[in-house]
Amino acid sequence: MVQYEHKVQYYETDKMGVVHHSNYIRWFEECRVDTMEKEGYSYQRMEKEGIICPVVSVSCKYVSMTEFGETVVVFPKVEKFNGVRLALSYVVKNKETGEIRCTGESSHCFLNAKGNPANLKKINPECYEMFEKLQKKTSL
Repeated sequence: MVQYEHKVQYYETDKMGVVHHSNYIRWFEECRVDTMEKEGYSYQRMEKEGIICPVVSVSCKYVSMTEFGETVVVFPKVEKFNGVRLALSYVVKNKETGEIRCTGESSHCFLNAKGNPANLKKINPECYEMFEKLQKKTSL
C-alpha cells in the first residue's frame, strides 16, 4: 500500500496545540513528492527534464483534530491520469488509532519548460509509465 508518514511538529500547531488547517495541504504535497521518489522517478528529476506539474485545485475536508506529537499516515490515490492531467485524493489517518483526520483532493496539469500544456506520453514516456503504475497501485 502506498503511504506517507508525518510526525506533527510544534510549529504546525496553533495556540491550542491543534494542527493549523493549512498544514494538511502541505502534507498532501509532501506525500506526492515522497510517493514519486519511492516509485523511482523524483519530482526533481521531472523538473530537470523540463516538466512541471502545478496544482490546479486543492480541497480538504477536516474530520477530526490532529495534535502536536501525533504521527499521521497519508494515503494517496490516483483518481484520474491521462498524461496531461492528474487528479489525486488523500486520506490522512492517525497512525496509532486509524482515525481519519481529513480527506482531500488535488488536481494538476503537466507543462513543458515554456509553460505550455504537455502530454507526458509523448514527451516523457518513462514518467508517464510511472504515473500509470502508480494509478494501478493506488486503486487496489
